[in-house]
Amino acid sequence: MKLEIWRNQKDVKGLLGGHKGVSFSLVTRVQVTPDEQGLITKYKVGEDTLVTYQLPGGNNDFTFRVSVNEMIAGHTVDTRDIATMIDLEDTIKSRCQNLKTWLAVMATFGGYEAVEF
Repeated sequence: MKLEIWRNQKDVKGLLGGHKGVSFSLVTRVQVTPDEQGLITKYKVGEDTLVTYQLPGGNNDFTFRVSVNEMIAGHTVDTRDIATMIDLEDTIKSRCQNLKTWLAVMATFGGYEAVEF
């Protein structure tokens, strides 16, 4: 499994062309091997929520849920706040590590594992 991350930015212009700041875009996609895709299909976790995040929206925050399948297809988030983008990137990395752990556990069902300490 591999997480791909692209970071982009663009200037935001006002109605009269004035500079209104910068908008940030975070594009992420998870690549899985055929064996990992087989486990996702077998255990029916493709529609499970992998990442949940909130984006500030004035008086209302917007909550988003991204499934395993959506992350495999690719997911884009646009925000005006770089701190939000960095936090979201950290969350996505952490949750993808959790997915990697899920897949490792799924692969051991019906088998044996010995752990030495």
